Parts: sequence; C-alpha cells; structure tokens
Amino acid sequence: MKILRTRAASVSRQGLCTALLVAGLTTAAVGATPHRPVDGDPSPGTDNPQSRPHGNPNLSLPDLRPKPSASGKPGDRAQGGTDGSTGIPATALAAYKNAERIAAEKYPNCHIPWQLVAGIGKVESEHAALGGRLNADGLTERKILGPRLTGGQFARITDTDGGRWDDDKEYDRAVGPTQFIPSTWESFGTDGNGDGVQDPNNIFDAAAATARYLCAGGKDMTSAADLDRAVLSYNNSREYVNAVLAWMRKYQNGGGGAVPDGPGLPPSPSGSGNTPRPGPSPKPKNPATETPRKPGGNGSGNGGGNNTQTPNKPGESNKPNNPGGGGQKPGGGDKPTPPTPTPAPVTRLDRASERALEATAGEKFTAQPRVRALDSTGKPAPEGTRIRFEIIGHTDARFPDEAVQVTVRTAKDGTATAPAIDAGDWPGTFTLRATVEGRDVHVDFDATVKQAPAPRADTLERVGKDALKAAPKASFTQKIQIRALGKNKPISDTALTATVLGPDGKPLTTTGPYFKDKEGKDGKPLRTLVLPKTDKDGLVTLPELFTDERTGTFTLRLSTADGTVALPLELTVTAPAPETPKPSQTPTTTPSTPATSPTPAKPVR
Repeated sequence: MKILRTRAASVSRQGLCTALLVAGLTTAAVGATPHRPVDGDPSPGTDNPQSRPHGNPNLSLPDLRPKPSASGKPGDRAQGGTDGSTGIPATALAAYKNAERIAAEKYPNCHIPWQLVAGIGKVESEHAALGGRLNADGLTERKILGPRLTGGQFARITDTDGGRWDDDKEYDRAVGPTQFIPSTWESFGTDGNGDGVQDPNNIFDAAAATARYLCAGGKDMTSAADLDRAVLSYNNSREYVNAVLAWMRKYQNGGGGAVPDGPGLPPSPSGSGNTPRPGPSPKPKNPATETPRKPGGNGSGNGGGNNTQTPNKPGESNKPNNPGGGGQKPGGGDKPTPPTPTPAPVTRLDRASERALEATAGEKFTAQPRVRALDSTGKPAPEGTRIRFEIIGHTDARFPDEAVQVTVRTAKDGTATAPAIDAGDWPGTFTLRATVEGRDVHVDFDATVKQAPAPRADTLERVGKDALKAAPKASFTQKIQIRALGKNKPISDTALTATVLGPDGKPLTTTGPYFKDKEGKDGKPLRTLVLPKTDKDGLVTLPELFTDERTGTFTLRLSTADGTVALPLELTVTAPAPETPKPSQTPTTTPSTPATSPTPAKPVR
C-alpha cells in the first residue's frame, strides 16, 4: 500500500537526491565482510505487521549535494558545522550512538551504523520532536502515537497489548520515536538505557530495539541487499527506503551534528494520531524574517550564512539572532540567550498519601494513591512527567474502564494521583505500584479488599394484593407469601417473625387469629411465630392462619430478627351476614266462611 506523504517535495530535487543515493548504494558493499548469519532473532519478512502501513512518515529527502565552503569550492565541507535543518537533538543523537554500541556488542556481524537508526528516527518522528520536548532521560513530553490501525489507507491490526503502550484496547497504533507496532515491540523490545525497563516511548530503548530489529536474521548492513531488506521489513515501501537511506547518507556525510534539545513540535490539532510533519528541509527562506543583504555581502557580517531574525512584539524592532552579525549594536550587540538547561532526571518517587489502602468487596477504595516525583536535586520533577500506576496480584480490582494500569502526568509540584479503584468482588490483598515511565524508579502501596458482610434485607413485601379476610372459627384461605429485598435484590437466608397484634397494636396472647404449633401434639394456638428463612428468591410462605370466635380487625406484623424492617398486614375476621328467609311458595286459597246456625224464627204472635 502506498505510504502517504505529509508534504510534496520538489520533483527535480527528489530526482537528484535519488540519483545520488543510488550512486552511494553501488559502493555500499565495498570492503564488506563475508555475510555470515549469526544466532539471534529471526529475520522479519516484508509481510510482518511492522512492515505494513502504520503511519505518516516524512518522506521528504535531504539535499545530498555537497555544500560549498566559505571559499566556494564544492569539494570542501561548509564551515559552520551542522545547521538546524539537519542537526539531531543531543539526547536523540546519544540514543542513536548508544544503539550502535549495543549492536556492535550483541550483533558484531551486523555492522549497523548509528546513522541508519537516525534515518529511521528522522522519518518516523523527527527525532522524537512529535512528542514535544525530549527530556534527557529519553522520554518525550507526550506519547508519540500513530493513527489507529483500523484498515483503509493503513493496515488493520486489532489490539495486541491491551492498550498498555498505545492506550487503545481495540486497535493497535504505532508507538514511540521509531513507531513500533506493539506486537513487534513484544518481540524486539530492548532496554537501551539499562534502567530495567523496555519502553517504546523512551528513545534510548526505541533506538536500541530498532537496531536489533534491523539486524535480525543475521543481516549485515555493509551488504546493499541486506540493508535494503532490513529497511523494507520496517516499512514495505520503496519511497520509505529511499527517504531513510538518504538521511543516513546525509548524516554519514557530515550532517547530523548535535543541536540542543528543543521544545519539539506542538500536538496535533486533532488531538490524535501523528502530529503533522514539517515540510522538506532546508525550508524556503521567508523574506519577512530575513535581514536584508548588504551590498557585496551576504548580510551576515562574517561572510557566511543567513542572518535570520526573530519576530518581536508589535512596536519592537527585530533583533538579529547571531551576535556579531550585521545590524548589531555598537560594542558587541545583544548578548546571546543562554540555552535552557535540561531538567535533571527523575531519581526518586515518594508516597504522598498513606501506604495502606483498604476497601470492602463490591465497593470503591475511598483513598486515591498519590505520589511525588523528585529529580536528583530534590526538586519536583518537570510538570508532565509520566507516572504509571499498575495493579499487581491476584485480584479483580480495576481502574476505570476495567484497566489494570493507567498513566498519569505530574502536576507542577511533582505529584500524580491515581484514579479511583474499584475493589472488585474478591477479598484479599494486592500491590499497587507507581513507576516513573522509562526509569527503574517506583514505590508500592499495600491494598486490602475485605470480605463484604452478608447482604441484609432493607424491604419486605407481600406477594399478592387480595384482602385477608376470614370468618370466625375458620382460617384465612389466601396464600400469604413474603419477599425480602436488599437494594432491590432478593435476599436469601433472612429470618422473619410473624406476630398477631390486636386493635390496640399490642401482641395478642389468648384470643384472636393464630397459627398452630405443629411441633406440639395438641397444636396449641401460637400468635408469635418464627418463620423459616427466605429461599434463594428471598421468599417465605406462611403456614395456615386460623381464627377463633373473636371477630374484628387485627394486624399481622412481619419483621426481621433485629426488628429494623417490618411489614404490617391487615386481617379482618367477621361473621357472615345472616341469611334473609325467602317468601313462602304455598298457593293462596279463599278462606271458607264458617257455617252459622240458622237464626231461629221468631214466633208469630
């Protein structure tokens, strides 16, 4: 797949540089020792993950034409040493030379020059400038991460490191000054500065690992074929090979001298992926920032170089950067600005909170571990120093997002605080370790997760809502079932007590609804009863509840053993209403008139 250019370079200059590069490669193997494979890492092929498109390398080529000297003779090296466009930050240069030394000891038949490692560093990250300021300990101000390798214009590589190096648990991203894929780092990671840590974000480790990777398989860098195969295995693109080898030749021909470690480049405006690369070097001159040339001279006052100016605030005149150059004040001009001192390396990490951490299973640790990083002078470490917090041991405690390690940057006072930790469900102990990234400097915290107490019910509820009614000398026919809940979840093994209360709210003793004592032979009435414990669903079913001749409204009170949770249920005992007799169905008859004795006739007179 084609590697994306960050900026287009001049076609004519590209052609000239390529021609010079090819000419240089034809003599690369002169004086080469016989190629003898040595024991070591297997040779990565062009199909390995590292060789696939994983970022936006800077493929612009340096100017390989010999520069004329002050005398104008093209055969002499230009005076004045390295310029800013080809110089290498002092810490990066030290890392590249250290990688060459390590390789010479471990892979003596490889003959890898530091300039080749520097070529990789230049093309991949501008010698770590994409990470901001490069500190003397080899770490950058911020991580250098390539784009997410989700496919498309880049390779598709799903996560292989759990986000340890690239802060991404879904897809891999190239990491560090020489842009290693995490899975490649797993195989070729190297401790280049002897601090006991293999960190792809540290330029000493990254440079040493790059040399190891290029030498793998017994390759000899004095062989043009091996050199070509080595760089292709790093990124399988001919343009990439041309760019890396062109910068290697540039450095071998006098470029690449040490320059002070600078502030690096600002972060990408998008906030992710690689920071946009600068354009080809040397950069075109900007008339707005260039001192006008004096007639017959080059504007420098000393016969060599351009006198560029630093833009000042509005209302101020521009001041030349080179003391002694044209336009300086009488008497020697402005004093040169002293270089910014390189911060002392972090040598100590102190606990700034209690060492012991304690939490209950299922909850969070209330205390957040805090550390303070100090340099060799006892002062707070530079703001932004990376501190890695890591959970170590057999535990399911986790940082947010289920992470077992997180990286936090220090504040101005050198302190860094870990995020809140979820204690998990397993009781036990584990270690929380805070480490200065890139250095073997760490402190430990002792964490304890206590067994969570047995869950307790905070609510009782009845299953069913039908009214509880019964007649005297009978029983309640409704099923009475109670559920115990704790935080809205069923609570098992909860003991409940059922008590029958009278209308006055006091427990009944002699009359009223009752349970039967099943353990006794006579089944005597019980008006206070300890129920069986709730089952796995938090349920318990009450035994049959009987009534005697007493009627009225009563209360059945269910409560936990300690009495803190209770549930009252209303009981109603009432006699059934008497039946109204129905009208008689006998046929209606006309009553007979009783017979009367005949009225005796009055005698006639």
